[in-house]
Amino acid sequence: MFFRLLSIFLALSFIVLPIDINGQAQDTGSRIKDPNVTNSGSSRKEVTYKKARALQTSTAKKIVKVVEALERVDENGKEDPDFETVKEILNELLEKKDNLRSYDRSVMWNYWGYVYFSEERFSDAMQAYRNLLAEPESTIPLRVASLYTLAQLNFVNEDYEEGVAVLLQWMDEVEVITAQGWSLLGQAYFQLGTDKKSESEKLDYYEKALDSMLSAVRTAELEEYKPKENWYVLMAACYSELSSRIGKEEALYKQLDIYEILVNLYPKKMYFIQLGGIYGQLNRELDYMITLNAAYQKDLLDKESEYLALTQLLLLNNNPYWAAKVLEAGRIKKVPVIDEKTKEEKILPVVKDNEKNLKFLDSHEWARDDDGVVTVGISNHAQELLGDIVYVELPQIGSSVSQKDGVAIVESVKAASDVYSPLSGDIVEINEKLSDNPEIINSSPYEDGWFFKVKPQNINELDEMLDSDAYKKLSEE
Repeated sequence: MFFRLLSIFLALSFIVLPIDINGQAQDTGSRIKDPNVTNSGSSRKEVTYKKARALQTSTAKKIVKVVEALERVDENGKEDPDFETVKEILNELLEKKDNLRSYDRSVMWNYWGYVYFSEERFSDAMQAYRNLLAEPESTIPLRVASLYTLAQLNFVNEDYEEGVAVLLQWMDEVEVITAQGWSLLGQAYFQLGTDKKSESEKLDYYEKALDSMLSAVRTAELEEYKPKENWYVLMAACYSELSSRIGKEEALYKQLDIYEILVNLYPKKMYFIQLGGIYGQLNRELDYMITLNAAYQKDLLDKESEYLALTQLLLLNNNPYWAAKVLEAGRIKKVPVIDEKTKEEKILPVVKDNEKNLKFLDSHEWARDDDGVVTVGISNHAQELLGDIVYVELPQIGSSVSQKDGVAIVESVKAASDVYSPLSGDIVEINEKLSDNPEIINSSPYEDGWFFKVKPQNINELDEMLDSDAYKKLSEE
């Protein structure tokens, strides 16, 4: 699941705030304060900072050595912390912890937490930060830094309930709530929603997740930096999950707003496709076409279905010239494809030449054996000769036909033509989509533009037809 990756993200982005020699947390990030509102919507409690405390002289000397060891660099100037020395010094403090002041112990526990995290001993790190929080003389900066770190570590361990509880405590004690803090809360709420069995509980958590992410975006905008990509993705996911509560159409419009932002801020293929799909669901075909075309112009399309979808949309919007251009571009563009059987990589055109596996009549019909039922249509060459197709008359299901009987009619802006059956048999299915959208034949003659299916009396009649090479020679004459 997408948000199961939260733990990996946290592990990679984890930042432990260092402290200066007096044990005060060094906050290097920009902060915007909302003095009136907490996460729960209640008035924020007044935060009173304790006066800066000073370490005992003996403790301060050891902490200086700890800092020096952590800031060690190699001959190339690359960071090379001396953790062995750090642990030796911290162990000396640990052995005498009962004789240390509470504040001194809190500083020691902070460094132990950092060391344990660096060694990926997350449980030990969590306990170190809990020890720090239990010290009555720990300063507010140390407390809030530890609370935030402890919340993250709970999320790494996938204990989202505890992580949220700790993070909410951090929000109550911190002077300001950062955009990153809001986003972390939103991700945790979303994960809690996915873990709940009750539909009502799920939706409640998705609403909390959405509210938190909206706060993250607003705070980021106030801090004058671009909200992160995954924040918008999470918001879109929340609206999708909340469709049963807010209504499907409303959810689609909310997602639409988000994906319009994403394609502008983070113009990736997946966002163009998502945006186009939403336009399609809202029956905004022109916008769907414009979106797919924008992705095409950026050379983001790399699947046959995407090229065919754009081609059909262009035809529906009376752009046959550009539809042909897109289709031809798809035939020229090559992409690597992994063969499912051999696992070998092959370089193939995006829009494939589907004629190779077909049989043809000299009257331009094609036939394909699909497990004993033969699908019939007209060739790409035929649709090019006809031009824009405007009407199709199909046979009746259940009717019997003989080989080379005229069983359908296709009309274009240029001419009308009979469509002949390549085999004798019974009509078992017709392509009803062609009645309302005959132009599909122009855009996809070998796939979506098929006419009818025949249950043949004699499948060997296919052997009498032309193969693709013979038909190609015929059509070139």
